[in-house]
Amino acid sequence: MGAVLERDQWGLILAGGEGVRLRTLTRAIAGEERPKQFCAPLGGETLLEQTRRRAALVIPPARTFVTLTRRHERFYRALLAGMPRHCAVIEPESRGTAPSIRYGLAWIARHAPTGSVAVFPSDHYVSDGGAFMAHVAAAFRAVRVRPDLLVLLGVVPRSPETEYGWIEPGEPIPDTPLRRVKSYREKPDPRRAKVLLENDCLWNSFVIVGRISTFLAVICQAVPALDAAFASVDSALGTPRETAVVRALYADLAPLDFSEAVLAARPANLAVLPVAGVQWSDWGEPRRVMATLAALGITPEWLGRYTSRTVNPRWQPTCAEPPRGRNTG
Repeated sequence: MGAVLERDQWGLILAGGEGVRLRTLTRAIAGEERPKQFCAPLGGETLLEQTRRRAALVIPPARTFVTLTRRHERFYRALLAGMPRHCAVIEPESRGTAPSIRYGLAWIARHAPTGSVAVFPSDHYVSDGGAFMAHVAAAFRAVRVRPDLLVLLGVVPRSPETEYGWIEPGEPIPDTPLRRVKSYREKPDPRRAKVLLENDCLWNSFVIVGRISTFLAVICQAVPALDAAFASVDSALGTPRETAVVRALYADLAPLDFSEAVLAARPANLAVLPVAGVQWSDWGEPRRVMATLAALGITPEWLGRYTSRTVNPRWQPTCAEPPRGRNTG
């Protein structure tokens, strides 16, 4: 059955963000300002490389596309040499997760219009890649039974986090391990986050699995202007016109977040697959990275540089390369 599943399983890794909130930490790790996905907080592999390695447990690397931003080329140039050329989707500017997903889906649809895709952020910590990807595989199986659904992987929370999206599970969906999404709240205030935690709601991991056609239909329904704007790109894919058409589109494109624009609209075909037994964290802020390191009992070599910089803002790091050390995920 695994071979059958592989034929329609694709991946899309989002790696075009700027990671501004983590810059004080990435300077300590890498010795320069760079987006977090191109840093290696826990060892020799960058967060993007770890994400690609996890995805490869379920999805063939040749079927895993990565969205990147052209201005970051010096950080991902070596990565491109080690992956199929067609898998790199280069955006001229960073315009948020909604355009990134829409552009990546357009390319995957060109190869497999009837396939299914898993969308992955590239800046997450996962304690057990195999266990996490087993849930992704279960989501792929579920959308084969229910191709009308988009499946969010919802993580069992440990705290009333105010910077995550929260999912309230609804009724079970027959013949699947899924539940309907009863409600979705993006970045609640502290009081609401505490209530969501007490009511057994789930953190949105922003790993989403669904049929490519279902993704595109949901985007069209939630943000029709974005979908219409990409019509010119769809017709130019793979042609000499593509670069110019995409550049013109992105020049006037307003930043748009997929969670706020699409998930918060609570489309009727949204489902959730609870993820338990795996430690997970979105490393969008230094405090989450530090909390994970403390929980693991890890003191990476760059930590002293980061601590010195936060105590003394005039301090400048001297390390030119990411440190080597323990690697997880």
